[in-house]
Amino acid sequence: MTSQPPLRAVLFDRDDTIAYTDPGVYREAALWAAQTFGLDPREVGAGMQAQWQERAFSWWHLRTQAQEDAFWDEYSLELAGRLNLTPTQAAQLSARYPYEAFMKPVPDARTVLEGLRARGLRLGVLSNTLPSIDRTLAFLGLGDLIDVAVATCAVGIHKPDPGAYRHALHALGLDAPEVLFIDDKAENVDAARALGLHAALIDLKGETPDALHSLGEVAGLVDRIGVASPTAAAR
Repeated sequence: MTSQPPLRAVLFDRDDTIAYTDPGVYREAALWAAQTFGLDPREVGAGMQAQWQERAFSWWHLRTQAQEDAFWDEYSLELAGRLNLTPTQAAQLSARYPYEAFMKPVPDARTVLEGLRARGLRLGVLSNTLPSIDRTLAFLGLGDLIDVAVATCAVGIHKPDPGAYRHALHALGLDAPEVLFIDDKAENVDAARALGLHAALIDLKGETPDALHSLGEVAGLVDRIGVASPTAAAR
């Protein structure tokens, strides 16, 4: 029986895997808007959250950074109407609290990624997200640790479509059995396994039995699979 090749890379989802949305930023933004524009902070916070909930899946068709920029300009104008702000005021709010400002790295994210890189592994991110993935990873303080970052919007194929994984594998220059994939959605994990990747579900809330419950557990999973020698991993 042919043995599986050792790992040469770990491919992560972004949201609820290496990063999370901090709802406290809505309160911070609301207080800033209240102080800056004389608004009711409760109305601002509720309005911002309602705006995102309504538009949260209206960006899947965006393919380029220019298209994303136009989307956020339109988004800002809609927010102006919702909050009774001028377009200039809404643009100020959006500039002060852009999309990435609501993200935080999960606990020990940088330490875990540094540890994986120290073992000779390449690191990638495959996320169903907007083209600005490099900017968000930089904001999280993780961008310098990521070798390949794939935003499915830019590719035009979203997880769990097999094409999204194949694109990430091609970008990494590796075959499926050489890569471990970590995601918080079971359907994405199942799709990765069907293509031959090692894959594990992560649930940072600790509610799903048999899932990883912290990013730090990835290191143990890597140990069980086995890592390529530094020379081989660097090919």
